[in-house]
Amino acid sequence: MDTLEFNKAAAAVLVAGIVFMVSGVVASIVVKPVPLHSPVLKIDTAESAAPAAAAKEEPLAPIGPLLASADVAAGEVLAKRQCGSCHTFNEGGKNGVGPNLYGVVGRKHASVAGFNYSDAVKKETGDWTYEDLNAWLHKPAAFAPGTRMAFAGLKSDKQRADVILYLRSLAATPVPLP
Repeated sequence: MDTLEFNKAAAAVLVAGIVFMVSGVVASIVVKPVPLHSPVLKIDTAESAAPAAAAKEEPLAPIGPLLASADVAAGEVLAKRQCGSCHTFNEGGKNGVGPNLYGVVGRKHASVAGFNYSDAVKKETGDWTYEDLNAWLHKPAAFAPGTRMAFAGLKSDKQRADVILYLRSLAATPVPLP
């Protein structure tokens, strides 16, 4: 390469740098930013929004009256679609990611042999009542904080009643309705 060509290339780079530097200085002289005295848009933080959300949480409707109009067939379809990837429903069925649900209504919490329950579920005492199942199906993480179950829950009272009535039917002698 010729020295004259090298000098032209170096001069072009230097001139471009000087032009950018001068334009930055001129822009800072021409445009003066005005600091704001208060934010233009107020954003609620998580601390102030959380109590409002918690206050809106309504208690669950009693499941007893809902079971009277529940549909076992709809519950079976919903249970197999929502729960079937992790649970089995047949008598003597193997545990999957979740325990077998045959005979769950009236069974003691965390009592399926050979299944490794989370500590949160092991802490629950008593039997799976209709109200327990209603709360669990609504939001498992609220029923047993710390559970490993990743299911978000069923928000519809009707859907929960349908599933609970189907689970009730999975027993040699179903637990009487409330």
